[in-house]
Amino acid sequence: MIETLQSIVGAAHVLTGSEAAPWQKDWAGAYRSSPLCVVRPGSTDEVAAVVRACAEAGVAVVPVSGNTGLTGAAQNDGAVMLSVARLNQITAIKPDARVAIVGAGVILSNLHDAVAGHGLMFPLTLGARGSAMIGGLLGTNAGGSNVLKYGNMRDLCLGVEVVLPSGEVMNLMSELHKDNSGYNLRNLIVGAEGTLGIVTAAVLKLVPQPAAYATAMVAVRSLDDALGLLNRLQVETGGAVEAFEYMPRVYIERHVEITGKRAPFGDMHDVNLLVEVGATAPADAVPGPDGAVPVVARLEGILSGMFEDGAVLDAVVAQSDAQRTEMWDRREDAAEITFATPPFVNNDVALPLERVAPFLERMTDRLAEIDPGAGEMVVAHLGDGNVHYTAYISRDDKALYNAVVEAVEDVALELGGSFSAEHGVGLSKLQSMARRKDPVALDVMRSVKRALDPKGIMNPGKVLP
Repeated sequence: MIETLQSIVGAAHVLTGSEAAPWQKDWAGAYRSSPLCVVRPGSTDEVAAVVRACAEAGVAVVPVSGNTGLTGAAQNDGAVMLSVARLNQITAIKPDARVAIVGAGVILSNLHDAVAGHGLMFPLTLGARGSAMIGGLLGTNAGGSNVLKYGNMRDLCLGVEVVLPSGEVMNLMSELHKDNSGYNLRNLIVGAEGTLGIVTAAVLKLVPQPAAYATAMVAVRSLDDALGLLNRLQVETGGAVEAFEYMPRVYIERHVEITGKRAPFGDMHDVNLLVEVGATAPADAVPGPDGAVPVVARLEGILSGMFEDGAVLDAVVAQSDAQRTEMWDRREDAAEITFATPPFVNNDVALPLERVAPFLERMTDRLAEIDPGAGEMVVAHLGDGNVHYTAYISRDDKALYNAVVEAVEDVALELGGSFSAEHGVGLSKLQSMARRKDPVALDVMRSVKRALDPKGIMNPGKVLP
């Protein structure tokens, strides 16, 4: 098998032994595996040839991008791990059409930099942007901090090129915003975590780069007040709120303790928000005669009025890029501070916005019943209802771990939510899928998998229990 792969991509791009070590564990170190090898094709044709060879030999293929996932979706013993890292060309940037045509191995931050020169941006952003690749972001239908305004990867993708489990290449590289010519196969592939095929290229939407940002840390009494603030900001800014992130007191305290960075306010508050409004219109972005940026002044005015009404307890509005960066660093340090103290149970749930507070209240009670010695950590994309809920269990016990996971599922589903928001299913949520996903939906998914991958070679054992 290895000799066959070497004949396709060259011996230098088939890695084994210590050379393959970086791919043998996930980013958090929770999942480890021993792949047969890591193969690094340099073109779609080479990807197709590798997949055909694996299909003929009955060898599993596991696509891997930046390996920044948190669910073990890129781990499999004995498989050929197919890295898309060499498919890193930005083929075209079309400023008038506001699209970019990119390879699956393009690193997110590199795409950000490339389109910025055209006054545009690719609006998906997350803490792993310096290593996460477009293929993996599409595979998990990634979200990040700007979903509130721009949507997730499925919303930002117009077309894909996919190598199917047979080795055939399916060209869906449409630049169209409207195309009703049959089933939406693009959306089937996006979020499938490489179980239906390997994305090799994509057509992505771009948006105008805001000419100015108004960014603030805001403290309010409750999550109900937070949603009131969000709705008021959306009305008064014409829907220009790009991010609305929630960090409770426990998060801020832990952040200060672990990173040594300062807290956002002189006093600690229970509900802390990172709010950002983007402005593209000159009337909102160009400083006036007094030097004030209109969008910043508007945010300051809204927060000042709500402070006088008692709806806002404290607020700091960034007055420079350095202050804005400090605020964002506080939020993007989440992985570092969350994973610093094992054992923990990391959960990624989605809820209707008004049910985030009930979820957190119920989970505090449920966790205390299951494990009185456990602690909690929460950070959330509050604007889209995505809650990252971490329980620090008192002992490394698989039964205890599973009990907490099931409790999170119970409470999230009772409130009309989902047990998986943006991290995907991979290996870590297979049992959740078995317990909670509609059985008919699972049967349909299995039918699709069998139809496209009858030999079951494409990232086997993931997503479908």
